[in-house]
Amino acid sequence: MADLSDHRSLADLDGAFRAGRPLIYLQSPEEQRAVRLITSAVQSMPGGSRPVFVWRTTDGLSRDGQRVDDQLTAPRAVLDWIIARDEPTVLVVCDLHDQIEHSPEIRRRLRDAYSACLDTGKFVIVCSPVRVVPEELSREIVFIKLTLPTQSELKELLDGEVERVRSTGGCVELDEASSLQLAQSMQGMTVNEARHALRRAVSIRGNRLDVGATGPILEEKRQLVRQSGLLEFVPETATIDQVGGAESLKKWLLQRKRLFIDRDSLDAEIVPKGILMMGVSGCGKSLSARTVANVFGLPLYRMEMVQVFRDGLDHAEGLFADACRLMEEIAPAVVWFDEIEMGISHHQQDASGTLDRIFAYFLTWMQEKPPGLFIAATANRIDLLPAEMIRKGRFDQIFFFDLPEAPERSEIFRIHLGKRGMDPLAIPLDLITERTEGWTGAEIEQCVIAAIVAARLADRPVTDRDLLGGLNEIVPLSKTMKEQVNYIRGWAFERAVRVTPRRR
Repeated sequence: MADLSDHRSLADLDGAFRAGRPLIYLQSPEEQRAVRLITSAVQSMPGGSRPVFVWRTTDGLSRDGQRVDDQLTAPRAVLDWIIARDEPTVLVVCDLHDQIEHSPEIRRRLRDAYSACLDTGKFVIVCSPVRVVPEELSREIVFIKLTLPTQSELKELLDGEVERVRSTGGCVELDEASSLQLAQSMQGMTVNEARHALRRAVSIRGNRLDVGATGPILEEKRQLVRQSGLLEFVPETATIDQVGGAESLKKWLLQRKRLFIDRDSLDAEIVPKGILMMGVSGCGKSLSARTVANVFGLPLYRMEMVQVFRDGLDHAEGLFADACRLMEEIAPAVVWFDEIEMGISHHQQDASGTLDRIFAYFLTWMQEKPPGLFIAATANRIDLLPAEMIRKGRFDQIFFFDLPEAPERSEIFRIHLGKRGMDPLAIPLDLITERTEGWTGAEIEQCVIAAIVAARLADRPVTDRDLLGGLNEIVPLSKTMKEQVNYIRGWAFERAVRVTPRRR
């Protein structure tokens, strides 16, 4: 039997039963799972369990998988049937959304069913993959959206697949920890999507089921997320030693890693929720977002706010709500809100108030999102964000990425040289570090690339002379955008924690 406490939507269904709401609209792409969970919920209904009938336009009426009346295929006829029935009954009606939208007769008969079933112990549940609730039914029908499978359901699916692999002579090597990891990797999928992803992973691994199946499952998940057009799976994360400087951020992440891992056994208020990283463009915010996912051992998804507005303001509100629901479904994960100020800052007001509503929705969602979802937001102009967003409680910490000081610049040079197969200790960096004051990390990386190009063209190893020559090819942002960079640095001076402590 399904555990209702694991299902927000089925807790809503249980509440609708207890409130005596005879007309319910349950949206879900998983028809079989929805029927199974409804049947489980009915067993604990007030007044005792009652029979559950399922109607489909192709099969007519059935109960417990057995056809009862295969002639009852007309939508009007099945509504007449439940209205005339004398005993408490739950009727699950599938395939009705098109008739609800286009047939005034069906809409009228549903209203009749509401009156006929009220206080009789009879319930009509419209089960559909799409939402179609006309205005004339909106006050009589309660709408519920079925959440995706919980971790316990996915674990149950995994147990079934373990038996299937063993029965076909396959190899299974799973302990409790690896089983949990596999179940977590499937979160955000429907039962059927998870089953297909798991079987594909087993197949490409030679009928072997172990923790290595996580990789193919995450790849399948990436393809599913891509279809939404709202989130992008980021496959490449960064280790903490690939970030130059940023001691404050590194320390913060390593300290809170354990709290996030143990989130299910801790009070929600001490579980890390997210960080906001702002500062000068090119100083490592994007790299640090990738590092967060690596430290926490979670997949990384990027949410570009500009995608929310791709179809104009009229659709932005719905797209943003869909994106937030999708993020909840893929948890546990790190979600990177890239250039968050571009979507919800108050400098882009509109007469309809859409941006204000998106902003209000985001604040509420930040407070109520699942604990397994960590937000890594980046912003170039944090001063454009409303004060309500940057107050304590929304994000655990706000980090400011300033122009790197000399020791950080030296470290960044060494990281990029080492990343490209060179020995950073063999190249003197003191003079180069001194001459790159005011440079961002991105500009230092381009200097290294320019030096490699020069050395390759001359067919010799890279030297400090190549790096010094590369300095002449780049005009740093701190000069080309001097006023804007100084403004950002001045604004953040006492408003945010520097990602690297200021050296005295």
